[in-house]
Amino acid sequence: MTPPIVVHPPAPSGERRVTAHTELLGMAHSAQDVVDLLRRAGLKPEEIQIEDPALIEWRGGGPETWGSTPGG
Repeated sequence: MTPPIVVHPPAPSGERRVTAHTELLGMAHSAQDVVDLLRRAGLKPEEIQIEDPALIEWRGGGPETWGSTPGG
């Protein structure tokens, strides 16, 4: 089963598109931005585990990857 949340590969500017069931939630510049977007979408803080593959599919690198270099 595909996770409901997808964090897409980083753009050259470092931001990453975040979608839920193909609906755009917004653009994130950090893992904290992803958490904030998910909270605004209605998830409770205790439901958000950014490294849970059942919840979030990270494409083009995990939560430490922003821009063209890990952590950058």
